[in-house]
Amino acid sequence: MDRDSGPRVRVPEQRAPEKPVTADALRFTVLGPVRAWRGSELLSSGSPQQRALLTALLLREGRTATAGELIDAFWGEDPPSQALATIRTYASRLRKILGQDTLVSESGGYAIRIDRGALDLTLAQDLAAEAEKARAAGDRCQARTLINKVLGLWDGEALASVPGPYADNQRTRLEEWRLQLTETRLDLDLEVGCHAEAVSELTALTAAHPLRERLRELLMVALYRSGRQAEALAVYADTRRLLAEELGVDPRPELAQLQQRILRADEELARPADEPAPAAAPLKPAQLPATVPDFTGRSAFVAELGGRLATAEGSVMAVSAVAGIGGVGKTTLAVHVAHQARRHFPDGQLYVDLQGAGARAAEPETVLGSFLRALGTADSAIPDTLDERAALYRSTLDGRRILILLDNAHDAAQIRPLLPGTPGCAALVTSRVRMVDLAGAHLVDLDVMSPEEALQLFTRIVGAERVGAEREAALDVVAACGFLPLAIRIAASRLAARRTWTVSVLAAKLADERRRLDELQAGDLAVKATFELGYGQLEPAQARAFRLLGLADGPDISLAAAAALLDLDPHAAEDLLEALVDTSLVESAAPGRYRYHDLVRLYARACAERDERAVERESALSRLLDFYLATAAGVYALERPGDRLADHREPTQYSGLTFADRHSAQDWLYTEANSLLACVRQSSGPGAVRRAVDLLWATKDLAESGANSKQYEAAAITMRDLAQSSDDARAEGRALITLTNARLVAGRFDQAERDAQRAMRLAHAVDDPLPSCWAPNDLGIIALYKNRHAEGEAYLKQAIDNFRADGNRPGEASALCNLSRIHLAMGNTTSAVALAQQGIDIYDELGHALRGANGRYALGLALTQSGRFADATEQLHDALAVFRDSRQRLWEGMATFRLAEVDLAAGLPAQAATKSEQALAILRGIGGEWRRGNVLTVLGRALSEIGQPGRAQVCWREALDIYESLGSAEIEAVRMLLVPTLPG
Repeated sequence: MDRDSGPRVRVPEQRAPEKPVTADALRFTVLGPVRAWRGSELLSSGSPQQRALLTALLLREGRTATAGELIDAFWGEDPPSQALATIRTYASRLRKILGQDTLVSESGGYAIRIDRGALDLTLAQDLAAEAEKARAAGDRCQARTLINKVLGLWDGEALASVPGPYADNQRTRLEEWRLQLTETRLDLDLEVGCHAEAVSELTALTAAHPLRERLRELLMVALYRSGRQAEALAVYADTRRLLAEELGVDPRPELAQLQQRILRADEELARPADEPAPAAAPLKPAQLPATVPDFTGRSAFVAELGGRLATAEGSVMAVSAVAGIGGVGKTTLAVHVAHQARRHFPDGQLYVDLQGAGARAAEPETVLGSFLRALGTADSAIPDTLDERAALYRSTLDGRRILILLDNAHDAAQIRPLLPGTPGCAALVTSRVRMVDLAGAHLVDLDVMSPEEALQLFTRIVGAERVGAEREAALDVVAACGFLPLAIRIAASRLAARRTWTVSVLAAKLADERRRLDELQAGDLAVKATFELGYGQLEPAQARAFRLLGLADGPDISLAAAAALLDLDPHAAEDLLEALVDTSLVESAAPGRYRYHDLVRLYARACAERDERAVERESALSRLLDFYLATAAGVYALERPGDRLADHREPTQYSGLTFADRHSAQDWLYTEANSLLACVRQSSGPGAVRRAVDLLWATKDLAESGANSKQYEAAAITMRDLAQSSDDARAEGRALITLTNARLVAGRFDQAERDAQRAMRLAHAVDDPLPSCWAPNDLGIIALYKNRHAEGEAYLKQAIDNFRADGNRPGEASALCNLSRIHLAMGNTTSAVALAQQGIDIYDELGHALRGANGRYALGLALTQSGRFADATEQLHDALAVFRDSRQRLWEGMATFRLAEVDLAAGLPAQAATKSEQALAILRGIGGEWRRGNVLTVLGRALSEIGQPGRAQVCWREALDIYESLGSAEIEAVRMLLVPTLPG
């Protein structure tokens, strides 16, 4: 047979009588992979060639195919010599699967006898016939439903993976029919008014079938009926160009005629077939306020919101809600975005200020009355009740594409009646409250500007010349404004109106925090007034929480700390804090953490000074200090079991948190580090200084972490000065020990020595056991670093006696390990190993993981000098693992450096160089220059031994510069390394 013949894909005039389909009846699919089922069981259809035979027989719909026709279908004009035998083999195999009654042999050929409903193709043909009848009868919706059922029968490409020329030909025919059905269904979509929904599908189809003019025609109509006339005309232009380039022809006449109708804005074309001629055109409101000419930045938000509005046509109740603190620029952003989106809403734009931040928010029924009048509804037709007005409003919006900008909303309940209910319309909402209870809304949290955007806005208002001349001062101004757009606009407007002022003058005025809010007002604009509106909406308990939380200096505050400050249980505190977050007066920095914008914090403090008694303000901060001290002391005790701080620290009246293990305790310490140190620095009230100093003592690990070393030292200096000014010798002595610790970490040994000596004198004067023990211990370490070994030995023996007298076994272990290092420096390696082991034994007995690592560090040094390199490496590796786990970056770097020394001594210079480089990287920014000089010296020696003398000389010269600047004892040793290259 001719391979182009075969069953034409057609819609039959009449359906043949069907037999009832039983549960185990055979059924087949060809509109996708060719498959056979018996009931719910999928049958094996064999090899691709066997499926090709099944396909050829199924598509004949019960008619017999001769052997010659089947050979032609399989192989075309070049069949193999055994073609007939092959066909018979495939037929025999299929008969075993399908049964003798299904695959029959007759007239030298084969046929498959099945009911019409057993093949998806014939079912599709019958459904398509019903759809055509429904359309002819005027029932377009039913026709559309039936066509969708037909298309739903496809499961990918028809006859998927079936080989042979016949299958290829039928695959093409079926794909063409599928396209025709799709065009029919899309035509029906347009007839019933679903043009908006059709656009996206037609866009994809025209891309897949660029030369199919019917699809282009339908796309033009869909776009035109969606109000996108220019795009519809562009489709025609693209089609004309493509046809000319690809085929050298013009578009068919129907397409050209359609273009002309669109150019004429044909009203009949704009209406679906079922849509009656419109009544008089309704009013087209254009109520958007003017956008600001100097709108700056916010590009990501503009793109995000603009994209949502641009695609609102097919979305029911497309709502975007922008939330943020007062003055962050919500209205400015919304108005700007709305103006940019106007072209997507050709039927108009509505706007209302809902006055949600004021004492009397706008009533929804009043707003609806205004909107209905703007949409052309006569006053006499506007009902009285809210529900009736809302229903009429939604009916009026139906079929129109209108943007509604609801500015300054109070809450979701206020705006729900004002929302559109049909596709094509969209609402853009601004509010200080996050609309978490507004179903389906796209929520956007607007934050302050970036520094670059803030400076750009300031420059646009003030002028590039003035700002360019004082860029640093301008950065100070926008930083003082907290990058808040309203504050920047006010500050810039004040400067722009005063030509005699410089930017520096304005920066100086804003530098005074107590006057800053008063300075940020110009005309009817004032930052304080904006915050006042939000504050006035708070319930009494919320207002109290807002005021008191603003007193804390930290960058943020945890829920537990906030509960302590407010003297509430955590659940009650969380309810208040989350309510403040919802009003945008407080931000949720992370789950369980909260923070203020800088200017909002200043306002909260001003409210506290105005509305809270001084004793209540002091009590709140005292409770916060108690909470931090009690919790930090617990962390300290977990890290140092047996340490006497718990017995000697100031008592607290507010309990702290407890932790199950040292890791969770460390997590808390490092998470709270900035807030802890901020609390220390602001604790200057009566009775607070001693507790703040003890809090510093309990958080010693922060000094050695690297991340908080500078802040820790600054806090220690603050507390030393406060203690001196209040003539509190005990507090000053303890503050000096914390400062000594910070300066030892930084490598500033001269300062550390002076602090420790004064601390020891003060401790003796007031009989304070803590600094009495730790001051000589620290002085012994300093003497070690300065090569004053006999002096160091004396100090450390004194420290050991004092620790033993106080019953402080962990302190005793620390002094023993430090004495080990003194003995090592004096050449007494045996006693050095023994002393270090004594310290480790105490630490292990008490369960000291971190301090035990310090003991193993000391033992590793002694073992290295004893020549026991393997043992030394083991001890230092164990110590290094603990230091890393405990986030002690200083000691992690030093342990890595000591391992480099072991490698160098063991004749492994390449490994020593690698570890030295690692140590330099870890110690960047911590440990001080003296330690850096030590690492550079070892690195130079390692490089020299691996044949890189040039790099070695550079390292040694840098180390020499460091030692000379410090006046260190190591100068001569490094000079000896450089002897061959030093002049003279």
